[in-house]
Amino acid sequence: MLAELSIKNFAIIDDLSVRFSDGLTAITGETGAGKSILINAVNLLLGARATPKMVRTGAKEAELEALFYVDSDSSAARFIAEQGDVPEDGLMVRRVISANNRHRVYINGRLSTMTALGEITASLASISGQHAHQGLLKEDMHLLVLDQFAGLVPLREKAEDLFNQTSEAVARLKKLEASQEQDAKERDLLYFQKDEIEKAAIQPDEDEDLEAEKKRLRNAEMLQQTLSGAVEVLYGGEGAVVDQLGMILKGMHQAADADPTLESFTAILEDKMFGLEDLASELRVHLDTIQMDDQRLEEVEDRLDFLSRLKRKYGGSLEAVEAFYRDIGKKLDKLQSASGDVQEARNLVNDLGGQLAKTVKDLSAKRAKASAGFAKAVSKELQSLGMGKTLFEVDLSFYPAPRNGDGPLCVDGHGVEASGMDRAEFMIAPNVGEELRPLKDIASGGELSRVVLALKVILAKTDAVKTVIFDEVDAGIGGAVADAVGEKLMALSSSHQVICITHLPQIARFAGRHLNIAKRVSGGRTQSMLTPLDGPARVDEIARMLAGGNITETSRQHALELLESTVN
Repeated sequence: MLAELSIKNFAIIDDLSVRFSDGLTAITGETGAGKSILINAVNLLLGARATPKMVRTGAKEAELEALFYVDSDSSAARFIAEQGDVPEDGLMVRRVISANNRHRVYINGRLSTMTALGEITASLASISGQHAHQGLLKEDMHLLVLDQFAGLVPLREKAEDLFNQTSEAVARLKKLEASQEQDAKERDLLYFQKDEIEKAAIQPDEDEDLEAEKKRLRNAEMLQQTLSGAVEVLYGGEGAVVDQLGMILKGMHQAADADPTLESFTAILEDKMFGLEDLASELRVHLDTIQMDDQRLEEVEDRLDFLSRLKRKYGGSLEAVEAFYRDIGKKLDKLQSASGDVQEARNLVNDLGGQLAKTVKDLSAKRAKASAGFAKAVSKELQSLGMGKTLFEVDLSFYPAPRNGDGPLCVDGHGVEASGMDRAEFMIAPNVGEELRPLKDIASGGELSRVVLALKVILAKTDAVKTVIFDEVDAGIGGAVADAVGEKLMALSSSHQVICITHLPQIARFAGRHLNIAKRVSGGRTQSMLTPLDGPARVDEIARMLAGGNITETSRQHALELLESTVN
């Protein structure tokens, strides 16, 4: 339950602290006194979004703080224990809203996050205000209310999780399948390129070797003439260099006999002569390799042209062609893996789709079974709220099948959404003889307020929330209906802490604790003050509510009688 609330520099509230008790607490005050500010403050402490505009004019930041007492078996108690604190000491939530838009959250004195705040306060309190009335007009809210009544929220959350997983898996599968055709084209091209390079049978440095061979073939005649002439001059012809050197060497040997110092020169000359003989021999051998072969020249040029085309296609050099060939293998392996990914994605979609179908069918069956009991419970509560002749039913229908009419997001010919395969709409006939029509089309403000209250009372039996706050629950009602609403709130307060902001004395009189909020001007600034009322002060407030501000002895007497007739 909400035990204490402290507000500083928030809207028109300067500094306000209030303690709450269990049971029913009524908060009353004139229009514009700041009742909605209290609701906004509690909403922020439960995780609502803050804006710098909420900070009181002239202040740097606003501070909101609340102390909640939690049940020992609640998720909040587990969170407190995990933090090393004692759950019995309660949960302290503090928010600092800065004018520079740098807000902070503290949970039990520790700096925390909005995500953590939302999770831990989800089961602490619920607020039913004008937004709840408007929310009840939306069909998706109807299905949620039915699920809450039937205890199907965990199954609904499971269905939503499976729906999200299946949707993601379907999207991934479609993306993979869309790329399959492109992959097939790429695979065909890679196999063609692989085959082309393999058939080329490229040898290391082949292009360089062929260029050299082409040059020799093109210059074969010149090479033959040059080498033949060289061999002839060196060794084969008349007066050949080797023959002349032989004659010189013979003379040098004779000279060396006379002058031993010439022996070294003779040796050098002899070595050179033998070297020229070897050179002439090698030139003669090389000359035999040189042929004038036009056919071979054509073959070489064709091969070089082919290799040139390959180099242009695959990187500019034979080394690049080889590297490209190695990359082809890697790409083909990757495409093969991608093909496996498609099958894996299909299997995942089938598996998730099967789980989703089973879950939503189970959820749908349980909703259908619970809808009659829910309608009966709502009718019973409305009867006690002055709508005894009202007919109330839940119209369950299925989502239409998607256009393709098949797939994992279609079950038994019906579409599937995050909430399942069902749609729900509350149907109501407030008056005898009227046909059931959608709640959004027929309910007046007062009737809608009572429907909201009836649903809150029903859901309170299955809801873990211990604090229920009603803002403007009295919209559009009065008289005996207001008495019935007050009695219903008092009955609800036997199991829940109920805080009700109201304009009606018929409701306020049922409260075990009565708080008044009022504005005053101090130091040229408007401030909201919250005052506990008891005894004469409470009589005066009830009288003001009865008389519209003009308190008389008659209105006081009426207020006193009203309070004395109330059984708390």
